[in-house]
Amino acid sequence: MLILASSSPRRSQLLKLADLEFTVDAADIDEQVQPDEAPAKYVQRLALEKAQAVWDRHKADADGDLIVLGADTTVVCDGSILGKPANIADARRMLEMLAGRTHQVLTGIAAVSRRGLFSDIDITQVFFDLIDEEELAHYLASCEPMDKAGAYGIQGYAARWIPRIEGCFFNVMGLPLARTMALLARAREGRNEAQPPASRLASL
Repeated sequence: MLILASSSPRRSQLLKLADLEFTVDAADIDEQVQPDEAPAKYVQRLALEKAQAVWDRHKADADGDLIVLGADTTVVCDGSILGKPANIADARRMLEMLAGRTHQVLTGIAAVSRRGLFSDIDITQVFFDLIDEEELAHYLASCEPMDKAGAYGIQGYAARWIPRIEGCFFNVMGLPLARTMALLARAREGRNEAQPPASRLASL
């Protein structure tokens, strides 16, 4: 039995794409960044806290096969964490920061089972073109950016500004599928050898 500790429709979509059966029970935790917390530590911590919170709700009645999956995604530019925008002005600020530059998308993933806690992280480099003001105004008026880290989704209107990426496309959507499948296998089997892309974590 798999529970996704997230209300994200994109994460549900990706798990269905992988032909997984699961239910959704979103975690309700404080997602504020802690003082001096690095982006990589931030997404890993939130993914673990989400998975643990939902596990605690179900563990008493769960069978031995229960796994709870948590995930958190953020956009990082110049070391700054860009979460979901607070309002349209904040979305504009984020997109103007990203325009014409390269940034990173980090997703922390975590699984909790009776065999323990398992976590990993994925990082994708995303290249943005310059953004035409008319297109930006149209996008902001659509309200599409409001529920997305960094104020954009690679699978939506903003795709027109992304000429290429380096890394996992699904990670930018919110859940790196191949890494997630490997994590779930570890949670089922009790193997705790996380394999984060350490060479890219040094400055994040």
